[in-house]
Amino acid sequence: MNNPANLWQSPSILNHCRTLKSVKIVQALLCKTGIDNDPVFAGKLLHCAITISDALDYARRLFLHFPNPDTLMYNVLIRGFAESDTPRNSFSLFSEMRRKSVAPPDSFSFTFVLQAAAKLRSLRAGIQLHCQALVHGLDTHVFVGTTMINMYGECGHADFALQVFDEMRDPNAVSWNAIISSCFRSGDLKLAKTMFDAMPFRNSTSYNVMLAGYMKAGQLDLAMEVFSAIPLKDDVSWSTMIVGFAHSGCFDEAFRFFRDLQRIGMRLNEVSLSGVLSACADAGAFEFGKVLHGLIDKSGFSNIISVANALLDTYSKCGNIRMARLVFEMMLHRRNIVSWTSMISGLAMQGYGEEAIELFHQMKGCGIVPDGITFISILYACSHCGLIEEGRKYFSMMKDVYGIEPAVEHYGCIVDLYGRAGQLQKAYDFVCQMPVAPTSFIWRTLLGACSIYNNVKIGEQVRERLSEIDPLNSGDHVLLSNIYAVAGKWRDVAAIRRSMRDQRMKKTPGWSMIEVDKAMYSFVAGQMRGEIAEEANEKLTEITLRLRVEGGYVPEVKMVLHDLEEEEKEDSVSRHSEKLAVAFGMLRSSKGSTIRIVKNLRVCRDCHAFMKLVSRLYKREILVRDRSRFHFFRDGFCSCREYW
Repeated sequence: MNNPANLWQSPSILNHCRTLKSVKIVQALLCKTGIDNDPVFAGKLLHCAITISDALDYARRLFLHFPNPDTLMYNVLIRGFAESDTPRNSFSLFSEMRRKSVAPPDSFSFTFVLQAAAKLRSLRAGIQLHCQALVHGLDTHVFVGTTMINMYGECGHADFALQVFDEMRDPNAVSWNAIISSCFRSGDLKLAKTMFDAMPFRNSTSYNVMLAGYMKAGQLDLAMEVFSAIPLKDDVSWSTMIVGFAHSGCFDEAFRFFRDLQRIGMRLNEVSLSGVLSACADAGAFEFGKVLHGLIDKSGFSNIISVANALLDTYSKCGNIRMARLVFEMMLHRRNIVSWTSMISGLAMQGYGEEAIELFHQMKGCGIVPDGITFISILYACSHCGLIEEGRKYFSMMKDVYGIEPAVEHYGCIVDLYGRAGQLQKAYDFVCQMPVAPTSFIWRTLLGACSIYNNVKIGEQVRERLSEIDPLNSGDHVLLSNIYAVAGKWRDVAAIRRSMRDQRMKKTPGWSMIEVDKAMYSFVAGQMRGEIAEEANEKLTEITLRLRVEGGYVPEVKMVLHDLEEEEKEDSVSRHSEKLAVAFGMLRSSKGSTIRIVKNLRVCRDCHAFMKLVSRLYKREILVRDRSRFHFFRDGFCSCREYW
């Protein structure tokens, strides 16, 4: 072992490299021993480099150092690019490989470059590669064929994938799973089930593919049937159910499956933890999130970046920016673009616009290049704090400095920026001058601003545009109806309501969720059945009476139908779901604790005024996360500073 030459005689020593620095040290020692040009060592060095997140450019330079790279070396680098954020580079490297007859492509070459085509969903490149595989006689090879099936599935062509599958001489379990997955991607659930039933052999992966397919299609009952039929459920099976229920908004089910997972002693993994944290974030389950935080630290998962990011996101969406910041600071040397963006977004949602902008500049100072999602967060921060000029500057910076082409979400942020500031004509002109056709999302953002500022003229113009794109959206009708109601145009209100009835449109019901003692409770406006609802209703009546007597509270009924009696109008706004949730929280939660509520719609002005009075008279802190932002009520004031 004292002789350096003996030390490097086996490539296995390279298996211990975990950082770019260690790879460079090994390369330097190989050069010193004179075996740096050995193809075996070269291939191993390349393989080490592509497995390290920040070493792909180094691997490319290392590759160029060798005058005559062989097929193995080409394959390693093609694979590296295929699995990176720049999979298109795999195509140019594969073309270079084909031009050099000294390194002809093999089955692995086609497998890796087809992975790149699948990742890019490039049907054109995939078909060209299919043709070249035919020329080389590798189209029916099990690895190549399976990857080709996956590629066609990603491109939405289950028919092409099925043709490749039928031509394979001896498809294995991976091939069968790939064709089932392709059927799901194309939306053909019936064909996926037919292929699953026809499988000559099934493994746990086959069942998990069916689970994932049904979950993504929103077929939760079918997913439950498959889960029940799995003879040996593994950690992937459980994780798929947890993540699937979380993404479908079935938070109680996600929590139940996670508890069952722990009860049976199944080992946790980063997917199940990230999935249940996602459910906590969306449901606003702060207390359960804290329990998970302790479990994560105890189980040693806090060092896994995806779990840490999910925990950061949970605290942000539960309205505890202090804990989110603490998790962010603990990730000091492990932060990635997702970490920075989540923290910026969390600050933005809670009205800390200046802090979000400051963090954005810190991120750039650390060498992290912002992406399109980061710019959505920073534009969101500017919009919710009235920073119009700053928002325009960052919108221009996105394209001019970073070469990021604005997507519909970025245009929507600018429309929202002008709309929240009351500059509705500027917002309308901006939409009309967009280089791409405005979507219903864009027009709906502007219609929401018209509702805030009661602008009938522009509201009617926007609704006309929306009627051409999405005529059956009930929310648009409700917004315009509210604009008319505030303006006292009751004949127009009646016409819209009549139109909605004729077209059988149903208004989206408002619901609110609250966590009490680590259990979630939901309240829906107008639904007063059950013991829990009766408790909340009784407490709400008591609270409302005190607010009237001591705080001078008078329900705001401007947008309630004109033909109702005044008492009926007041009753219709007094039973909004967030009020019921607050009443229940005050009844069941410990004195002095913060009441945290998640609402699916935008908080109305009456509920906003109600929450301020409750926070002052009852000395309780109330946090409401609606579909737009956070409202933190304390001592009669709201964190939004009436800019919402």
